[in-house]
Amino acid sequence: MNYKATKDGRYLLSLPNHCEISTALSEFCEEHGILSGIVGGIAAINGATFRFLDPATKQYVDKTFAEQMEVTCLTGNISRKDGKPYLHIHVTASRRDYSCIGGHLLTANVNGACELFVEDYGLEGVGRRFDTETGLNLYDFK
Repeated sequence: MNYKATKDGRYLLSLPNHCEISTALSEFCEEHGILSGIVGGIAAINGATFRFLDPATKQYVDKTFAEQMEVTCLTGNISRKDGKPYLHIHVTASRRDYSCIGGHLLTANVNGACELFVEDYGLEGVGRRFDTETGLNLYDFK
């Protein structure tokens, strides 16, 4: 992976073609000791699995799309859960017919380019805790 870093904890990343975005980004955060921050970017992908939380059942519903798409917006945050990077990322992706789909990103495979920015907030004690009311892993500030 190619990246450029500033002196104040900001990074520009170019992920390798054919890699899985969430995995590559998690590995980057682990390697650089990023405990909390934000991520954004754009990409070309040839498959993705999105996740949707059904609030009535508090269960996730996953749906996979196996097609070439343009990620028009990738945005999210970085924290820690169980000592590992925890990515909470949402995407909007444009299809060949120019319709858009999106949601919580579970996985996506780069097919072309993936250009991201990461801003390391440098905050310790930004974790996650499971909230029984919502069924979500919410921020837990220690």
